[in-house]
Amino acid sequence: MKSFISFPNPALVLGVKGQLANRNTQMALMMSLRTAAVLLVAVASLVCLGAQKQTPLEKHLKNVRQLTFGGENAEAYFSLDGKKLIFQSTREDWPCDQIYGMKVDGSAVQRLSTGKGRTTCAYYLPDGKRFIYSSTHLGGSACPPRPDYSRGYVWAIDKNYDIFLSDPEGNLKRLTETPGYDAEATISPDGTKIVFTSVRDGDLEVYTMNLDGSDVRRLTHQIGYDGGAFFSPDSQKIVYRASYPRDEKSKMRYQALLAEHLVEPRQLDLFVMNSDGSNPIQVTNNQAANFCPFFHPSGKKVIFASNLSDPKGRNFDLYLIGLDGSGLEQITSNEAFDGFPMFSPDGKKLVFASNRNAKQPGETNIFVADWME
Repeated sequence: MKSFISFPNPALVLGVKGQLANRNTQMALMMSLRTAAVLLVAVASLVCLGAQKQTPLEKHLKNVRQLTFGGENAEAYFSLDGKKLIFQSTREDWPCDQIYGMKVDGSAVQRLSTGKGRTTCAYYLPDGKRFIYSSTHLGGSACPPRPDYSRGYVWAIDKNYDIFLSDPEGNLKRLTETPGYDAEATISPDGTKIVFTSVRDGDLEVYTMNLDGSDVRRLTHQIGYDGGAFFSPDSQKIVYRASYPRDEKSKMRYQALLAEHLVEPRQLDLFVMNSDGSNPIQVTNNQAANFCPFFHPSGKKVIFASNLSDPKGRNFDLYLIGLDGSGLEQITSNEAFDGFPMFSPDGKKLVFASNRNAKQPGETNIFVADWME
C-alpha cells in the first residue's frame, strides 16, 4: 500500500483570508509559505525515516515489479541464463492451469502447454529452449475436478499426472509411465538429473531420474508426503518439504486421503539431504506449513514460504533460514500471501508469487525484485 503525505492549503495554515493589503505583506507571506513548506518536508522526511526504522520492511527486496495482471499465476522459475521465466497460470481463456513462458520483464507471454487437462511444475532445461512439466491430459482433455474441501483443506494428487519433456513447438516426450501421480519435477543446475515426487511405490516419495526418464532412483523412505524438491546451486544437495504422521491415527488419516488421491498440508517441514538421498536433516520444526523451499545462492541457506507468523495460519510470508535451522529471517511482511520464491542463477533477482495488489479475491500474480544482501 502506498503512503501519501499531502500539504494543507497554505492560506489556512497561516490563517490568511481575503485579499492581501500590499506588496510587503504579500512578500512576507511568501517567505512564510516557503519556510512552512521546508518545515513540512523536513517533518515528512522524519516521519518516513521513523517508519523505516520501526517497521520490518522488505529490506532485501528492491525495485519490486509486477509481471502478470489478473488470474492465478504461480511457480515462476528462471531459465539458466536468467532471461526467461516459465510458470503456470489459470486465465480467462483456459479454465485450469496451463504452462506459460515470458521474458523476465513480463513481455512476450506465450502458452507452452497443450491446453488440455491440468498442468503444473514447469522447469527449463539448461539450453533454455526445452522444458519439463507435469500434465493430466492423457487422462482426458477436460480440467480435473477440484478437491472437496468439506473435510478440510487438501491438495489433489491427481492419478493422471505424468512428467513430459517439451519444446516451444509442442513436441512432447513422456518421461514417466507408472500408474499414479508423477509431478513436482525440477532440474539440477548441472543439467544431469530431474528430481520429482511419485506415488509409484504406494507412498509420496522423492525420486531422481535422468533427463530422458532413465535410471529412476528413490531417495526418501518414510511414510508421509515428501515433495517440492529443488537442487542446491552445486547440484550436490536437495531441499524438500515433508509431512510425516506422528501417531497411528494420523497415519491412518494420511493413508485414507492418499487412497482418494489427496494430501492434507496442514503441517509441512523442510528437509535437506545429499543428492543421492543420504543424510537427511530436518531444517524447520515450528508446527507450521512450510513449503516451496529454494536454495540461497550461497548454498548455505534456503528461502521458503510459511504461515508461522500468523496465529490463524492463513497468511504466508517468505523467510530465510540456515541449513541447520539457525538464523531465521523474515523476508516479506505483506498482509497478503507471498510464496514460490526462486533466486535467479546469478543471485541478483528473486521471483515470487503474491496476492498483493490483487484486484479480485484470490488473484495471484508474479513479481520480481532485485535481491539485496
